[in-house]
Amino acid sequence: MGIISYIKEEIQVVKERDPSIKSNMEVFLYPSFRVILRYRLAHKLYLKKHYFLARWISQRAVRKTGIEIHPGATIGKGLFIDHGSGVIIGETTIIGDNVTLYQGVTLGGTGKEKGKRHPTLQDNVMVSAGAKILGSFTIGENSKIGAGSVVLEEVPPNCTVVGVPGRIVRMGNKKVPRTDMDQVHLPDPVLDDIRKLQEENIRLNRELKRLVKEIRCVEERGEYDEDL
Repeated sequence: MGIISYIKEEIQVVKERDPSIKSNMEVFLYPSFRVILRYRLAHKLYLKKHYFLARWISQRAVRKTGIEIHPGATIGKGLFIDHGSGVIIGETTIIGDNVTLYQGVTLGGTGKEKGKRHPTLQDNVMVSAGAKILGSFTIGENSKIGAGSVVLEEVPPNCTVVGVPGRIVRMGNKKVPRTDMDQVHLPDPVLDDIRKLQEENIRLNRELKRLVKEIRCVEERGEYDEDL
């Protein structure tokens, strides 16, 4: 693919997934657009074992965008990084096509592995703001990782994951994340359980107040049996 065709494709990716973009020229100011172009160049140099030059380009990109992509990472087409500040993508990360990352996302290692140390994200995965995916395992295609989650183990395709540590709360998603960019309204069974406990607590308090009121009424009428 020629550079002009590649730039046109990247412009479409940004415009498709960020409704705030009003013109093609705005895309050239977008951190995601700028850092991915630099990553492509750095990655080619990395594959040719020009490691210093590759890291020099990637480190300059970090300073300009706040997004750190190791030149050794393997990234498919259509990667979109929204806002981007604080995003870190490790050396052995593999990212499929049409993946979306929000600000503060880390695709890192645990510090224990050798060789393949970072996660693999298959096609159409969405990772919400502040989420951390740590380790050399796979996030299946069309899966969605909730904001602030910490994922430490494999996720099958078509799943929604939330929490710390991350847990699967929905399987068999029908919507492809890149066409459904909602990173807020995700199910949370723990929160649902807390709400049920709160409702039960309110019900029990009402029942206790009712019983206390009945006892007081009985006492006032002098009908209270001290032997009870």
